[in-house]
Amino acid sequence: MNENPQFHGSDIEAASAYYNIPKEQIVCFSSNVNPLGLSDSLKNTLADHLDVLSSYPDRNYTSLKSALAAYCNAPAKYFLVGNGSTEMISVLIQTRRPKKALIISPTYSEYARELSLIGCTLDKYVLKEANDFQLDFEDFAECMEAGKYELIILCNPNNPTSSALTSSQICKMLKIIEKHHSFLMIDETYVEFTENIHEYSAMSLLTEYDNFIVLRGVSKFFAAPGMRFGYAATSNQELHQAFLKLQNPWSLNSLAAFAGETMFFDTEYIERTKTYLLSEKKRMMNDLSSIPGLKLYPSHANFVLVKILLPHMTSYDLFDSLMKKGLMVRDCSSFTCLDGAYFRFCIMHAEENTRLLKAIHEIID
Repeated sequence: MNENPQFHGSDIEAASAYYNIPKEQIVCFSSNVNPLGLSDSLKNTLADHLDVLSSYPDRNYTSLKSALAAYCNAPAKYFLVGNGSTEMISVLIQTRRPKKALIISPTYSEYARELSLIGCTLDKYVLKEANDFQLDFEDFAECMEAGKYELIILCNPNNPTSSALTSSQICKMLKIIEKHHSFLMIDETYVEFTENIHEYSAMSLLTEYDNFIVLRGVSKFFAAPGMRFGYAATSNQELHQAFLKLQNPWSLNSLAAFAGETMFFDTEYIERTKTYLLSEKKRMMNDLSSIPGLKLYPSHANFVLVKILLPHMTSYDLFDSLMKKGLMVRDCSSFTCLDGAYFRFCIMHAEENTRLLKAIHEIID
């Protein structure tokens, strides 16, 4: 049993206490949040409209859903909104109440936790490292044939592998799932970080299939985890109504609802984020690829999964050494089948990224 401490992306306070380093002196490469922070335009708009907090939000969030429809290019009637993607995951699972579910793994642990709360039998379809953590569709079809699963969960792009399926591949997946009368939940938390969102998002498939739901939030790309704003889209109107019936009214606060009516149209911020992160990611991956003791996997999100090939070094060893330099990456040992050799880092400010690269060279070279 691994006795080394495990710190998730939001555990900077715990890491600070354990290593006796002020949290202000720790650069967190583990949280996957856009390093550009909140858009200045959004900050100014919110500051000028704080009086919206004196009113209840529209119970149906009509204006917000219209904004989401324009941003995602999908009908407004397909959208649901709530208190972060965590609530959306929870309410969906409580609504569907599957007796048996399959999670595409390794991935985010919240899915398994929510399924355990309803007593669901849970299996994991483990993506193979030899295939760069890409789904093997023939093998997946055989798994579906044998498993009789009522719910499939896919994170796309996936956390922590940063692998991704294209929308055409998701279409293939949906056909397999449809054959078995199952339902697919797609978590697209990181899809906006892809080079071409239309190539990877399943939003375009909503009018064609009603056996899936897409979940997103604003915590990562829009750097607003404290806003607790999540949304979902499905063309399955029976599920839509059941979701609304179970969800608490006014689940999303007035300020977040107002922010959503403006933030998705901040094209300058969106393009600046994509341009910067794609450039910095390429720089960092090129640099780390020169180290023989590391293996990098193709990355479609704002983070990169790396395998340590050195027999004398574990992912915790590297994590521990970097923490002592005030640099916090994600030791991936707690993820399914990633014990001991894998770590993940997200893209931060250029000077911070350079610090991380220099430190990794010092430790591994």
